[in-house]
Amino acid sequence: MRLTRFTDLALRAVMRLAVAEGDAPASTTREVAEVMNVPAAHMAKVVARLQHLGVVEARRGRGGGLALTGLGRGASLGWLVRELEGEGEVVTCEGDAPCPLRGACRLRRALREAQDAFYASLDPLTVGDLVASPTGPVLVGLVGRRPGVV
Repeated sequence: MRLTRFTDLALRAVMRLAVAEGDAPASTTREVAEVMNVPAAHMAKVVARLQHLGVVEARRGRGGGLALTGLGRGASLGWLVRELEGEGEVVTCEGDAPCPLRGACRLRRALREAQDAFYASLDPLTVGDLVASPTGPVLVGLVGRRPGVV
């Protein structure tokens, strides 16, 4: 199973926000993008999707910024990845050029079972699990690199 770059960025952004200190100013989308070394435009799309899911809250103006919601802190990683990736099939057997084996193939089912096992292994984990030591302290220490460089 391979995650899209979008999901990867979303997970890293959520992890970074999870270690933001309570009294420190909230991170902006641009700051998170710089820390993760990705273009701000890409991160803005990621943040918009995370907001739509209710995982991140974004406030404008003075004292504004990004923050994880209660859902963002406690949600299952499996749920979050499913929402970001969608639950489509690993392989496409139908479409413009349908596979000639689709009626008798065992590969599709085997891959679906592997996908289900992948998500099931993520289900018990939360963002808090991902930022436990040694990861959390490293995330806190990250500073922006060159903005706009992937």
